[in-house]
Amino acid sequence: MDSEFVARIIAPPYYRVIPHMGRESAQFIIDHLLRFSFKRLAITNDAIHDMRKRIALVDHNLGQLGNDIRIFRQVCDELRAEWLEVPQSRPDRVFLYLHGGAFCFRMPRIQSAMVARWCRQSGARALMPVYRLAPEHPYPAAADDCLATYRWLLNQGVAAENIVIGGDSAGGNLTLVTLMRARTEGLPLPAAAMMLSPATDFSLSGRSATVNEASDPMFSAAMLRWFGEMYLGEPELYLTPFVSPLTGDFTGLPPLLFQVGSNEMLLDDSTRAAAKAHGSGVDVQLDVFDGMPHIFQAFGQLPESKMADRRIARFLEAKASWTRV
Repeated sequence: MDSEFVARIIAPPYYRVIPHMGRESAQFIIDHLLRFSFKRLAITNDAIHDMRKRIALVDHNLGQLGNDIRIFRQVCDELRAEWLEVPQSRPDRVFLYLHGGAFCFRMPRIQSAMVARWCRQSGARALMPVYRLAPEHPYPAAADDCLATYRWLLNQGVAAENIVIGGDSAGGNLTLVTLMRARTEGLPLPAAAMMLSPATDFSLSGRSATVNEASDPMFSAAMLRWFGEMYLGEPELYLTPFVSPLTGDFTGLPPLLFQVGSNEMLLDDSTRAAAKAHGSGVDVQLDVFDGMPHIFQAFGQLPESKMADRRIARFLEAKASWTRV
């Protein structure tokens, strides 16, 4: 029986399966690039430095910034950040974007190019915190920096309803953590939030963490545990809400968009978080892209990435009233 037909029958109303769109050669190249840059890396005491060098090389070679992008530094109460603007950007639309990178590195060119695509279509400008990285700065440094940046935005007079928060991978984790911590502190919450393949469960208890290990071109179970140890150090923290937001309370959060690839070990981190949010009365949209790897949206040439962009634009228009440009 057709898998998409089955999904339409058994999936909840917020769940969408986006079928594979072809371009097998491009996906083959991307899969092998990810395996070379990440999965085949030997995990040693010096591996983080080797990985950062590889990531910097990939970022330099693949991160193509358009001539219309303007990036400038911002200090947010002693915290580093960067503003990204395109000609379509409006001052009253702020996208607070929390970068991914396993809490240990960042890819500024690739991630800025990805964010710029969304700013062009939504008319937003983006503030991207340069949060402190593990293992030099373990938990809760990154989470503290992200919440402090959101608080700084509010203190600058930016209305919460004019802010959308989002992030990929580790940044998706930090997005949910920032929302939960902001709610705990009584801060007004942003209009909406979007997460690309967020890490929501450090215990790796989802079924996909096991069954998708071979198909995931980026991660292995050993690598994910290694990242967790560098960020946290103490396993007893793994099931606390501000580390693994899957264990937290989603009540009262703004509309949430999850996007994830079906080949990912972190697939169930999105599906279970979306289900829990939906059960808590949150407005949720979950897009599962068939056959896609972790953060495929970074490769803008893929037809699935273009589809993801369109679905993000529709979400921002519907939930944040950011009319597409």
